[in-house]
Amino acid sequence: MHIEVRNLNKSFGNHQAVNDVSFTIERGKLIGLLGPSGGGKSTLLRILAGLETPDSGDIFIDGKRVNDVQPQLRGIGFVFQNYALFKHMNVFDNIAFGLTIRKMGKAEIKDRVHELLDLTGLRGFEHRYPNQLSGGQRQRVAFARALAPRPNLLLLDEPFAAIDAKVRKELRTWLKSLIAEIGITSIFVTHDQDEAVEVADEMLIVQQGKLEQQGSPIHIYTDPRTAFVAGFIGNSSVVEQPGSLRGFENTAYGAGARAIIRPEFVEVGRKNEIPFPSAAEKGKVRHVFFRGAHLELDVEIGDNRLSAHRSLDQEPLQPGEEVVVLIHRLYVISEESATMVENPLKVDPLPVHI
Repeated sequence: MHIEVRNLNKSFGNHQAVNDVSFTIERGKLIGLLGPSGGGKSTLLRILAGLETPDSGDIFIDGKRVNDVQPQLRGIGFVFQNYALFKHMNVFDNIAFGLTIRKMGKAEIKDRVHELLDLTGLRGFEHRYPNQLSGGQRQRVAFARALAPRPNLLLLDEPFAAIDAKVRKELRTWLKSLIAEIGITSIFVTHDQDEAVEVADEMLIVQQGKLEQQGSPIHIYTDPRTAFVAGFIGNSSVVEQPGSLRGFENTAYGAGARAIIRPEFVEVGRKNEIPFPSAAEKGKVRHVFFRGAHLELDVEIGDNRLSAHRSLDQEPLQPGEEVVVLIHRLYVISEESATMVENPLKVDPLPVHI
């Protein structure tokens, strides 16, 4: 199912929840709708589902304008973050609910429910009730119920929010495989960056009701188009005066410009560990955090604090240790734009003659 949204607006009193949003989604894509709390994600999802009416703008599904089409006629499945299962119904009846409402035959309902039980890994649980299931199992029931009527579009509102971290990671992998297998166009709301990056084919980044950027996770991370996206995606440090950093003194900055520096842009080590010494400066390690695959360093350079990574294969640095810090690149943030700037002092080291 191809989705097109044109100039969508929605206000609640004086609050504009959706502000002139336009985008297209190709058939079969799994889209992550990502942004801070209150940014308009859930409102946008509810408008697509027909649960909210836009003040202006148009929604097209496979070329047909659906603004005035009832929710149940849009061919959309909806998965809520709190499962919304019927406590008095067992797993089979919860999955079959939408089919029963459509007055399908008992044999057809039975075949479809058994198909979904196998698809979602719930075979053997069909006679259990929601209070007899784990959080992950309840969410799988919610997925199966949404898929039962064979919708053309699946909408998921923070589907993993009520599940613990380990199960949430397992369900993310399962969901991506499931969506790829059945080929249904899907949009899921999340405020979890790791979740969006891991699961989504594309991301829509929204804040204050506006669409900031659309693209693949890699594209958005490596080429942020706005100041908000550059600062929101990734674990970045903000520097108020980028001209104070070694190598960036002569770069032209606009009034009020700031810099956003990601950990992978920063190299920290002892003397002789850092290439391009003329582009580096002195710093001090304030904190060291073990992050499993690497160490995360909190490094002080003058009045600035930066985050950097260090491999576990390297000798650990200690809090309070004097170090050399090389900033390879940064994003200069001016008004609403984000521009990557390479450290111009980085030059190839002189060759070593043996």
